[in-house]
Amino acid sequence: MKNLLEDKYFLFGFIWVLFTILLLYADPPTIAQEYVASKSSVLKENSVGHSYPKGSISITDMAGRNISLPATPSRIACIGPGALRLIVYLEAHEKVAGVEDMEKLNPGGRPYWLATHQKFEKLPRIGPVGPAGINKKPDMEALLAVNPDLIFITYMDAGLADEVEKTLSIPVVVLSYGALGTFDKAVFKAMEIAGKVLDRKKRANEIIEYIEALRKDLQHRTGDIPDNQKPGVYVGGIGYRGAHGIESTESNYIPLDWCNAINLAERIEARIGSHIFADKEILLGLDPDVIFIDGGGLELVIQDFHKKKKFYRALKAFRNQRIYTLLPFNFYSTNIATALSDAYAIGKILYPDQFKDLDVEKKGRRDIHFSCWKTGL
Repeated sequence: MKNLLEDKYFLFGFIWVLFTILLLYADPPTIAQEYVASKSSVLKENSVGHSYPKGSISITDMAGRNISLPATPSRIACIGPGALRLIVYLEAHEKVAGVEDMEKLNPGGRPYWLATHQKFEKLPRIGPVGPAGINKKPDMEALLAVNPDLIFITYMDAGLADEVEKTLSIPVVVLSYGALGTFDKAVFKAMEIAGKVLDRKKRANEIIEYIEALRKDLQHRTGDIPDNQKPGVYVGGIGYRGAHGIESTESNYIPLDWCNAINLAERIEARIGSHIFADKEILLGLDPDVIFIDGGGLELVIQDFHKKKKFYRALKAFRNQRIYTLLPFNFYSTNIATALSDAYAIGKILYPDQFKDLDVEKKGRRDIHFSCWKTGL
């Protein structure tokens, strides 16, 4: 990692332009109405209106809904932040029947997409979604057109999920990563539920155990370092429903927590969960020893730097050239493998003696390889 603030702008990913198909509505039944009518004769009632009478399983999703599902779904749809990523981690990507516009429009910075893009690029769209579509009714026509056996949706209220399921006559499973913009152990529960539904329980347990093993390794390396030997750290440019500049930070930043680092953002009052937009005056008062810039906000920080060099050069970390970039792991919810790589990179920078045996680049590749190893990386 190096100081990139004087370099040219770095653009993450590619922008693909997709044209949506306009559906014409007339007096005859719509595609959705005809589809639902055709399925209603083979489905029986469950908690919200429909279920599979044979070969089914029952689960409680992360919205607290009790659902009856097909035991061996062969076609699935994934809606909302992080839904598709979990399916790739569980090595069930071959079951995916369609992909959101959001996934195709912003393909960079997400290892799970890079591992599966050759398949997913060719799949039909299932609606736009993206951050603006959180907890909103999805594109019903587009979903029905890909004929899924069930739909995974993240961050949706139980009432709306029930409505979507009843309208489509397709089971809906609500998952969650926990608080947006962080790494929350709620994602383990999401993996366990999706693993059960897709008959990938063994793989779900492997991922959870791998993450926990790395967390324990980081604790072993850094847990005994006295606070008076630790630098004060600040992470800026963190994404929160979009890209932001150096003022955007997190008081609950898992890569720092796992390294037992002193996160100076914890001294700032948070108004949106654990996410914080710190005034520049506050940042000057904190005067961090080390500043990390999230890659998702790097371009904005570079732009701001060229406009306000006096401010940045007033910061100790800039004067001492202790500015580093991190891979963005908050990109359409948490990219787990990337968060793990960031944690080890931070540890190597802050505590070189405790990480002298570690090659950060190789470690990052192993983490990403483990999460997507059968999918292409």
